[in-house]
Amino acid sequence: MAASNKLQRITVPEIKARKGNEPIVCLTCYHAHTARLLDNYVDIMLVGDTLGMVIHGMETTLGVTLDLMILHAKAVMRSAKRALVVVDMPFGSYEESPEVAFRSAARVMQETGCSAVKLEGGTRMSQTIRHLTQRGIPVMGHVGMTPQMVQVYGGFKTQGRTTEEWPAIEADAKAVSESGAFAVVLEAMAEPLASRITQQIPIPTIGIGASPDCDGQILVLEDMLGLNPDPPTFVREYAHLASEIESAVKSYTADVRSRRFPGKENVYSVKKGPQKI
Repeated sequence: MAASNKLQRITVPEIKARKGNEPIVCLTCYHAHTARLLDNYVDIMLVGDTLGMVIHGMETTLGVTLDLMILHAKAVMRSAKRALVVVDMPFGSYEESPEVAFRSAARVMQETGCSAVKLEGGTRMSQTIRHLTQRGIPVMGHVGMTPQMVQVYGGFKTQGRTTEEWPAIEADAKAVSESGAFAVVLEAMAEPLASRITQQIPIPTIGIGASPDCDGQILVLEDMLGLNPDPPTFVREYAHLASEIESAVKSYTADVRSRRFPGKENVYSVKKGPQKI
């Protein structure tokens, strides 16, 4: 039998085994075409509920629905052949009870083919994380600044700026780990605290505005590509596509109005020889 050339998808156990070893590379992804571009490089693609803000122009992630997450996750899965794909559980789809969370998460995995789900919350969600993982649903946790709590925080605010806050956040991270999550995102967190948590728990930490000591890093793709006019402080822009896109659109507009586009190379000619009418 001929050997298969099919790419082997990165698995949850492989990610978990990277703790303390080679850093884990993660980016958000919401489309089939960007998934194709990312797939050879990243270890994890997160179909994040940030798509509500990045793609749909919402002010927060709270308006994102389960149907919307599934729609975008399906698009990503059509192009992602190698990276582990994780899908965010949107606000209202899992908080009510472990049973509701299981039904929502099972639907996401069945309809998209993703490898895992991510949900926000530490000690308050530990029972739910345990319920899901014991029933075959891999879970990535998320502690620190959790965007679905933005109304409680009164905005997107950094966590752990004072040491008095540390014990509660450390307890959240430990609860996520002990409940069976395979990794945990640490978001917008004071650097020494993120470094400390990374040393305390046995599962990989994925930092976003956290610490270089985390076991991996994640950014919103559109932020690092320079498409966000007001990116968070923790973002490093690796490209400036906003200005390039605007320049391209400006050139296209000028060509259309001056009738330079389309040119002869952009239109179809009539076939030579007898033609049936």
